[in-house]
Amino acid sequence: MKLARFLISREGFISVICYTVTAVFSFLSFSPINLPFFIWVAPFGLFVIEKRNRGQWKKLIYHGFGFAILFYLVSFHWIYHMTTVFGGFEWYLAVPIFMGSAILLNFKFPVYLLLFSFLATRVRRFFPLIASFAILFAEFFTPQVFPWYFGNVVAENQILAQNAEYLSAYGLSAFLFFVSYFLFYLRKPKQVFGLVRSFLPKHKTITQKVLIGSVSFVLVLVAFFGNGYYLFQKWENVKPIAERDILIIQPNAPLEFRDGRNPAEEIRNLMTRIDRMVETELKDNPADLVVLPESGVPFFTTHDSEVTRAIRIYWHQFESLMAIISLRHGTNLFYNELDADIPADKQSSRIIRNDIRTYNSSVLMNANGERRNSYQKVFLLIFGEYMPFEWMYALSGQTGQFAAGTKLDLIPYYERRKTQTTVKKDLHWEDTFSMSPSSVREHYKGNQIEVKKIGSFLPLICYEVIISEFVRKFQGDPDFIVNVTNDKWYGNSVESYQHHTLGRLRSIEFRKWMVRSTNSGTSVFTDHLGRNIDNEFTPIESTATIRKKVSVIPGEMTFYRLYGNLLSYLFMGIVGIVFLIYVKRNP
Repeated sequence: MKLARFLISREGFISVICYTVTAVFSFLSFSPINLPFFIWVAPFGLFVIEKRNRGQWKKLIYHGFGFAILFYLVSFHWIYHMTTVFGGFEWYLAVPIFMGSAILLNFKFPVYLLLFSFLATRVRRFFPLIASFAILFAEFFTPQVFPWYFGNVVAENQILAQNAEYLSAYGLSAFLFFVSYFLFYLRKPKQVFGLVRSFLPKHKTITQKVLIGSVSFVLVLVAFFGNGYYLFQKWENVKPIAERDILIIQPNAPLEFRDGRNPAEEIRNLMTRIDRMVETELKDNPADLVVLPESGVPFFTTHDSEVTRAIRIYWHQFESLMAIISLRHGTNLFYNELDADIPADKQSSRIIRNDIRTYNSSVLMNANGERRNSYQKVFLLIFGEYMPFEWMYALSGQTGQFAAGTKLDLIPYYERRKTQTTVKKDLHWEDTFSMSPSSVREHYKGNQIEVKKIGSFLPLICYEVIISEFVRKFQGDPDFIVNVTNDKWYGNSVESYQHHTLGRLRSIEFRKWMVRSTNSGTSVFTDHLGRNIDNEFTPIESTATIRKKVSVIPGEMTFYRLYGNLLSYLFMGIVGIVFLIYVKRNP
C-alpha cells in the first residue's frame, strides 16, 4: 500500500519520470537503435533524484533499486526470456528471478546515489568530478551477471571509443558523467545566460569557481577527443602483416525439442544444412578458417574417449562431418562441442557419473581433418550453465551442470591446402551414415598436407567477451579474436546487438580484429578500431553466412593489456585523496 501511495503522489510521479529518463535514454543510445545524443542526458534522472533526496540515505537506497528495476525492464527485458527458455523456469518462477536479479545485480545505482550524496554533503563543490568518481566506483565494485557500463554506449562515438585502449569502458563512463553533470548544471536558460555573461568584457571579473569549472570542462573534452583522434589516426594507418579469409556459418540450430519436434530429424536437417552452406561458399573459393558458433551442433562432441562414450555424447557422425568439411576444402574448422573428463584424483577402473565434469568447449580441426587444440569455457552463465545453489537444479530441467575450464591458451591454426583435391568423389553428410571418421580420413588421404602453423587466435565463448579483466589474462599475441555464441535463447530481441556492443571494445583494447559467430544472429566482423566491417550484420533467427578478409595487425602490447585498469584506480585514488584533504581544510 505504501508503494501504491508513493507512486500516485507528486514525488512518486517525478521519481518514475527520472527512472524513465535514465532507462529509456540509455536504451535509445544503445545498439541497435544507436541515437548517441541521448546518452549525454541519460544520467539526468540520477542527478535529479540525488539532488532532491540528498542526505536521505534510506530514500536513496530505495530510489537506486527503482532505477535498477526500470532499467532492467527497458534495456534488459530479454533476461526474462532467457530465464524461461534457457533456464526452463515457469513464469511464476521467472518473474521473481528477473526482479531479484535486477535488484541484486544492479547495486551500481544505489551505490552511485549514496556515494554521490555522501561526497556532495561534505565536499559541497566539484560536482562533475564527484559524479565521475561515484560512477567509476559504483561500476568497479558492484556485482553484475552481465557486466554493462555506460561507457560502452559512449563508445558508439568512434573517436571517443579509441580511449578504451587505455581506460576500457570504465574510463568512458567516468568521462560521460563528468560531461553530463556540466550539461545538467546548464539545464536552465538562466544558468546558461549567467555563464555567458560572466565572460563578457562589461561584466564583473570571472569568479574562480566559474573559471575553474569552465577550464576543467574544456581540458577534459580536449583530452578525450584529442587522444581519441590521435589513436584513431595512428591505428588506421597501421599496415597489416597478413590477411586471413574467414567464413562464418550461422546454422540456426535448434535449442531444444519441448515443442514435439523429432530430435533425430532436426539434427539430420541441421547437419545437412551446415554441409551445404559450407560447400556453397567454399567449393570454388577456399578460405583459411571456417567458424561455427556456440551450439552450432548441440548436444554432442567429437572427442572420442571412454568418458564421452560412457555418457553418450560422442557421436561418430559429428566427427565424420567435421573431418569431411576440413578435408574436402583443405581448411581450418573451428566449432563448438561438449566435452567431458574425470579429475585425476578420482580416476579409477570404473567410471562414476558423479565424478564426470562436462565442459562447454570449442575445438579446431586442421586441413588434414585432425582434431587439435580446444578451449573450455571459463566463465559460465548463471541459470543456463550452472545454478548458484544445488537445490535450484530441481526447478529447471533445462539448466546444464557445466564445469569451468582452467586454461587460457590461444588456439593455433594452420596453413590451408592450396592444391586441388585429388579425390574423384567428394564426401557429404549422407556418407557419414556408412563411413567412420577414420574412413573419411583414409578417403582423403591424397589431400594430406604438411602441418604448418601460421598463427593463433584468442577464443572466447558467449559472454566471456564482455569481461575485459578476464580477456586480458590470455597470454601471447593473437592474430585476431574469435567469439562464438548462441544468442538464440533470447529470441528476436535486441540482446544480440547489445551483447556485441558490450564486447566490441575488446577489439580496441587488443587492437585486433574480432570474428563474432552466432548460432541465429547476429554475426559480424569488427576491426581493430572497433568498426563493424561494412556495417554488415547477419539477420536474427535465420541461417546465414558472412565472409571477410581479416587483417592481422602487428603485435603490440597495448596499455590496457599491460596495465589493465591502472589509470582508473589512480583516478579514484587521487580524487579520493583530494576530496579528503579539501574536507579537512574546509570543515
